[in-house]
Amino acid sequence: MQILASAHAGAKVANYLIVAGGGSGGAGTTGSANFRAGSGGGAGGMRCTVTASGGSPGTVETGFTFVLGVTYTVTVGAGGAAAATQTQGNAGNDSSIIGTSVSITSTGGGGGAFNSDDVAGRNNGGSGSGANREGIPVAGTGTAQQGFNGGQAYPNDATATLESGGAGGGAGSVGANGNAQSTTGAAGGASVSTTISGSSVAYARGGGAGNGGAPNGGGSASSQGNGTAGQTNKGDGGGGGNFTSGSPGLGANGGSGVVIIDASVVAASTTGSPTLSGTIYTFTGSGSITF
Repeated sequence: MQILASAHAGAKVANYLIVAGGGSGGAGTTGSANFRAGSGGGAGGMRCTVTASGGSPGTVETGFTFVLGVTYTVTVGAGGAAAATQTQGNAGNDSSIIGTSVSITSTGGGGGAFNSDDVAGRNNGGSGSGANREGIPVAGTGTAQQGFNGGQAYPNDATATLESGGAGGGAGSVGANGNAQSTTGAAGGASVSTTISGSSVAYARGGGAGNGGAPNGGGSASSQGNGTAGQTNKGDGGGGGNFTSGSPGLGANGGSGVVIIDASVVAASTTGSPTLSGTIYTFTGSGSITF
């Protein structure tokens, strides 16, 4: 336990950033024709009282009134685990601040789809995953005031050498739709920047679809390409795996979330070893704070 100076008396309102864990990307698939790259994982939901939140309308949220002597539990969600061979991605885990009269949660990002039969891969979340379903290109949906939808899958096309899944949604925009290009996967939805930590930092970017979708997509079509993992403590979605005629690429894990609290006073105590800058507490792992 970290013991710190007592907080000042009187009612206080704390600003916060709560970013959930991002979903992992879907794996690529292999077959005799029309191979499909895995779709990107959705970013973790982003809720913030400084600068902006994610999703639509993306307005600044209201801080919470804290009570002296009350312990507030802080949960930092892990990113979704990487997808194994020819499986859908996994959803990210929620992040939250819970205490007396306070319950604020950001929802984990949706896990990406992996092939034309993966109905369950259309995962909703803080931001939705990309779709990857032949003939039914339906993406995962994001949560209002947290993140956007994933991108649609490329419809069945007998002339296409590669059909890319959709990219994961981000806090700042919808994930790009899949395409039939052999060199470029769909790009993940945009992040959103906030200055709550004292400088501008971007959070919750959607995972790119396999075959090189920025920023976290798989490798080239000529070789096995695993997705690229979402950034730690940023809540990014993981990239989808590429397809190959041999071993298909794997979907990458989503990035873990983060919780930042600034009550403009120093806390009485904390657990979980948050970093402290002035009165700004950054939790990169779960813990608690008492004012």
